[in-house]
Amino acid sequence: MKIKVLALSLAVVAAAFTANAQTTCKGNDIFVGVGVGAISPFTPGLNAPSVYANIEVGKYITPVWGVRGVIGGPFQSLNANKGNATINTSSPDVKAYKNKLFGELNFDAMFNISNLFADNLAKFDVYLFAGPTLNFSSVGTKFADVQNAEVLLVEECNDFKVRAGATVGLGLAYNFTKSFALGLEGRFGVTPSIFGDADAYRKAEGTGRLAINGVWTIGGKHGKIARAASAAAAAGYLSKEAVDAIVNEALEKNPKIVEKVVEKEVIKQVEKLVNNDVPSSTAIFFEIGKATLTSKDKARIKLYAESINACKDDSVFEVGGYADKKTGSAKTNQKLSEKRAQTVYDALVAEGVDPSRLEKKAYGGVDAIFFNNDVLSRTVIIKKK
Repeated sequence: MKIKVLALSLAVVAAAFTANAQTTCKGNDIFVGVGVGAISPFTPGLNAPSVYANIEVGKYITPVWGVRGVIGGPFQSLNANKGNATINTSSPDVKAYKNKLFGELNFDAMFNISNLFADNLAKFDVYLFAGPTLNFSSVGTKFADVQNAEVLLVEECNDFKVRAGATVGLGLAYNFTKSFALGLEGRFGVTPSIFGDADAYRKAEGTGRLAINGVWTIGGKHGKIARAASAAAAAGYLSKEAVDAIVNEALEKNPKIVEKVVEKEVIKQVEKLVNNDVPSSTAIFFEIGKATLTSKDKARIKLYAESINACKDDSVFEVGGYADKKTGSAKTNQKLSEKRAQTVYDALVAEGVDPSRLEKKAYGGVDAIFFNNDVLSRTVIIKKK
């Protein structure tokens, strides 16, 4: 009864956490899942598999690293093989445990190998996990207080016991959508045996689990680019338009450019350019050595010009030109940043923006501005002063 109550309590806690995450942490890569499969102890060989099921709750702290808790159980079987049988004190008959009730609680650190190389989201997730585990069941068997000189005597014991150990595993999942994935997961663990002293491996029993898991990520998973841009937007450093521009341009031109992005670095880089109080901004990107606008750039400028014209105050907007410091001389980059700023300035005026509300600046060649990538320094940033 104690085992059932504990397992039920853990399940209720997981459900409550999930409900809270649904309302307060939407889009933060918090996930929940359920799985079903088989489990077998190795004492001394593979035993008859028993039914295994699990419930998991976790979070990917980055697209690569995550943590989770997994409640598993409810059965294990022990065959009457040589070395792992129970001998009853009243009868020397060998017997096996069938479907012994147990539960386990695993705490996993997760490492997603696929997302280590993917800037957006991989279709297939290959991941490793490892961590401590607790299993809880009855004691099982213990050595009898009085022993027979010829036969080792044990007796059954139904007292409750918690045992600690460790598990490691490998998972493979297919992402049907950004929110739902279905996968196969194998886990191997070592703990003292739940079958007690009669188990030949009572101090360190190996147990394998294989399960098919369905996992739902609340709000959908986020790749590296999306995480970094969201962090910048949430911190108030960039407008949604600027974030969308950066993400789209990055993915379109080179999906590998933000390989080393982390949220803190993005915020630090963006903070150099944009003041906390700025309500809106946008960025226009250029090819190396060029200052010409594409039709997509012109559409973006048109929309931003409309927002400037809609402002009721007399705000002035800076049109700042930049160049990539690592390509070209300082003189060439200064001229190129001036030319880029002039191009965007002329486009804004053409869309009806009063020139008195615009201020051109040319910053020349600069270090990486966005995502620690020099390509994205070939830009013009429009922001409210």
